[in-house]
Amino acid sequence: MGQCFGCIQVGQSTVAVKEHFGKFDKVLEPGCHCMPWCCGYKLAGKLSLRVNQLDVRCETKTKDNVFVTVVASVQYRALSDKASDAFYKLSNTKQQVQAYVFDVIRASVPKLPLDDVFLQKNDIARGVEEELEKAMSGYGFEIVQTLIVDIEPDQHVKRSMNEINAAARMRVAASEKAEAEKILQIKRAEGEAESKYLSGLGIARQRQAIVDGLRDSVLAFSENVPGTSSKDVMDMVLLTQYFDTMKEIGASSKSNAVFLPHGPGAVKDIASQIREGLLQAEGVAA
Repeated sequence: MGQCFGCIQVGQSTVAVKEHFGKFDKVLEPGCHCMPWCCGYKLAGKLSLRVNQLDVRCETKTKDNVFVTVVASVQYRALSDKASDAFYKLSNTKQQVQAYVFDVIRASVPKLPLDDVFLQKNDIARGVEEELEKAMSGYGFEIVQTLIVDIEPDQHVKRSMNEINAAARMRVAASEKAEAEKILQIKRAEGEAESKYLSGLGIARQRQAIVDGLRDSVLAFSENVPGTSSKDVMDMVLLTQYFDTMKEIGASSKSNAVFLPHGPGAVKDIASQIREGLLQAEGVAA
């Protein structure tokens, strides 16, 4: 209805291109403008000044011959002071931007191995942005930001990379488990060695206490009973210990059957063996 009366309205963040008999006349800013169509003026079109985003999927090959799909996101907008260039010079802005993105990505990615592509994606995005800025500034467009939002290797390569990563983690886990088992075995061996050492000290002290007690008993008996020798006292003590041991074995309800030679000769032999063992122990200790 406004054009019937020669008036048009331009919205916010938008400019309009005005022509006079098919020739560019001026750029109309947001607001209401007079458009006397009867004098040869007309509205050629409108151009948005908002930031547009174009996602470009580019398939290329890395230096180690791995095919990857690189997804670049380009954010751009038209410049209000160059709205005529943006409106007239490009027939398809998205195709133009996409062509430059393809050119830069396919020139830079083949120089890098696959791992470096992931590490240097910011450098790739910066290269795309610089190339687009130089090319599109002459057409009235500004490149706001360029991002590499995704890098997708071939499915077989991705599966292989995951398997390699899993194998490496399993190897580390196995190494840590073996180290833990080694530490447990060392600690267990140290504990057993300490236990045996302490047990040996206990047995040695017990035997030393028994020997000291027997020696004191023999000396005291020899002094109090005239005419007795140390040998006689030792034989009597050993016989007493022998019969006490037999008594304890017989009194225990959980003891198994024990067969020992018994008789005057057998007791004498046992006493001789015990006495000789004690004398040999004292000789070694000396």
